[in-house]
Amino acid sequence: MDYDVIVIGGGHAGIEASLAVSRLGFSTLMITQSLDAIGRLSCNPAIGGLSKGNIVREVDALGGEMARLIDATMIQYRTLNKRKGPAVQAPRAQADKFLYNRLAMDTLGRQANLVLFQDTVVEILVNTSGRDVSGVLTERGNRINAKAVIMTTGTFMDGRVFIGEYQASSGRLGEPAALGLGDSLRGMGFVLGRMKTGTPARVAASSLNFDLMEEQPGDSKMLPFSFGKNSIDRPSVPCFITFTNEKTHTIISKNMHRSPLYSGEIIGNGPRYCPSLEDKVVRFPDRNRHQIFVEPEGIGSQEMYLNGISTSLPEDVQEAFLRTIPGLEDVRIMRPGYAVEYDYMDPTQLYPSLETKKISGLFVAGQTNGTSGYEEAACQGLMAGINAALKLQSKDPLILSRDLAYTGVLIDDLVTLGTEEPYRMFTSRAEYRLNLRHDSADIRLVPLGYRIGLQSEEVFDRLNKKIEGIEEIKALLASRYMKSSDLDSAPEGFSRHLGKKFGQILKNPDVNIDQLSKLEPRIEEYPREWISHSELDIKYEGYIIRQMKQVERFNKMEKKRIPRDFDYDLVEGISSESREKLKKIKPCSIGQASRISGVRNSDIAVLMVMLKRSNRNEE
Repeated sequence: MDYDVIVIGGGHAGIEASLAVSRLGFSTLMITQSLDAIGRLSCNPAIGGLSKGNIVREVDALGGEMARLIDATMIQYRTLNKRKGPAVQAPRAQADKFLYNRLAMDTLGRQANLVLFQDTVVEILVNTSGRDVSGVLTERGNRINAKAVIMTTGTFMDGRVFIGEYQASSGRLGEPAALGLGDSLRGMGFVLGRMKTGTPARVAASSLNFDLMEEQPGDSKMLPFSFGKNSIDRPSVPCFITFTNEKTHTIISKNMHRSPLYSGEIIGNGPRYCPSLEDKVVRFPDRNRHQIFVEPEGIGSQEMYLNGISTSLPEDVQEAFLRTIPGLEDVRIMRPGYAVEYDYMDPTQLYPSLETKKISGLFVAGQTNGTSGYEEAACQGLMAGINAALKLQSKDPLILSRDLAYTGVLIDDLVTLGTEEPYRMFTSRAEYRLNLRHDSADIRLVPLGYRIGLQSEEVFDRLNKKIEGIEEIKALLASRYMKSSDLDSAPEGFSRHLGKKFGQILKNPDVNIDQLSKLEPRIEEYPREWISHSELDIKYEGYIIRQMKQVERFNKMEKKRIPRDFDYDLVEGISSESREKLKKIKPCSIGQASRISGVRNSDIAVLMVMLKRSNRNEE
């Protein structure tokens, strides 16, 4: 049977890509090596975090699924960086990883226009011209045709697992690697590299002494990631904190020669921001301890995840150093830590739509692009799915700009700068992060999701009511004055605000909207989310106005489009280095061209002159 779209892989990118395309009315086939592993949280059993929580809410605003999955499966919720500014606050939730996996499988299984199929793709098929994708060939010899193909292979493409001296062809421990696809892509002219990531041991909760650890409870109130939910009614369980020590580090140092990271067995680059415990001991010799978060993998499960100490040391060494850690003296390892090395595609071979430049109709998303993290994978999968559907409708792709979404920052970084290590999203990567608060993702992106067809009329109307409500709250605060009759109910020291408007008073860092709502009960008539949003808008109004001026300048550069077939060899006066990089990246705008490493400002000026001439000639 033929399909409109084939999605390769059932991880977090594959889930979003498959659901997006099928929900937009196209016949879709997801091919994955194991139907039982769909949506598996193979590393940390958590969703969200700094900038990552923002991405989850962006996925939800556009019509994706991840927020709904975590809302239905969370077992602890926390808002991170509460004491800091709103630009760096973010939601994070521990998941019941087994329930998350089952719910993801069930969601896909019930989706109209979507067929799930267990097999391994070994070759991408193209038409006789060699420029357009035509389908896939699987390990069992199934030749399946499609108008578009989305690759979301994660760590499985020629994946190899390492535990000390032990090696195996695997994408995850106990799961076979996808062999053949990497060779197929190389044969088509794509540049692939090797990357490495790792995971810590899972240990039995019954073997731990939690009295020797610091308890880390979640927030008293769980909040939803999805804008479609008002509350969460789920059990909340604690996490725990403990630390390595000098004894731990001594055992690791003595056995470093047995680590595949340092014996030369692993050649792929690992993530700098999330180093293995071996890396920490080598890179930070002056630190006598490293923090470990002991996190439950699910309700009803004995497995505990040791966040912060991923390792690929031999199993006997893992057991020895774990037993030196407070609370882990009698630890029983259920699954050892390991490293996995795998093929990834150089993302500069992609357009911002995530379609490959070499083969029309072939899209790539997730860890296959050199990223790391469930959230980064999900947003790419969603965008690849949307753009595959738009391509089949002969419509322009949806490109999220850097000022509109963390998703836009991530994809722009990948396709413009590339990556030589697993890319992870940070708030510091975004120039306009005050615009990208997690509470504003629906305002920024629901209209786009509605226009595309992934958001309903009901969701769009609900958003408009929220926007109207926020404006009403701001108008109320702008018109209400502090009166002398308010002083009896006001906090001490509020007499200095007599005669001022509430909106002006709220800009004071020592004043919060709850204090003002006690004086003006009409504020409490609105949902809490709207009230908090209004407070942040008012408190940071000056910063936001300043940032919007920067955004205006940024958008001027982004609106100066460069045709895909623009001939850079005709541009005289630019350096050879810039010419080669521009020809490789094929930027879609002057703005993107200016962000390419090594392209000089003078070259951008020359390029702008040439584009103006070209546009005049066309007119």
